[in-house]
Amino acid sequence: MRVNVKVKKLHSDAVIPAYTLSGDAGLDLRSVEDMVLKPGDRRAVPTGLAFELPEGYVALIWDKSGLALNQGVKTMGGVIEYTYRGEYKIIILNTSDSDFIIKKGDKIAQMLIQPVVSAEIVETDSLSPTERGNHGFGTADKIKEKNG
Repeated sequence: MRVNVKVKKLHSDAVIPAYTLSGDAGLDLRSVEDMVLKPGDRRAVPTGLAFELPEGYVALIWDKSGLALNQGVKTMGGVIEYTYRGEYKIIILNTSDSDFIIKKGDKIAQMLIQPVVSAEIVETDSLSPTERGNHGFGTADKIKEKNG
């Protein structure tokens, strides 16, 4: 499924995002500034871009897997509503013990455009039972082992 998403360059060095391969889910987002994130630093990295998403859609910002694995870089705060028209800045946390160097034009994150499903919240005194129940944090693996 394809939807039209408008993009406005706010900075002359901004790079319009594109899918790397046909069928990819994520559009690569790039920095418009050089910067260094020290270990533990968290910064909002500007892309120089503003978007207009169609009503009923959201932009979800996700890690680049190579940056996460090789550099310890984590994106944060990755939900951007369709009503936002300002510059998309990507919040990045350097979880490593080394400096993370960003050069202008570097890929810093990926953006997925997703339809929004609105839930109707219904308060209740009880929830239906399941095999897992209220057991979390690895319980599904234990249930799978138990059931063979």
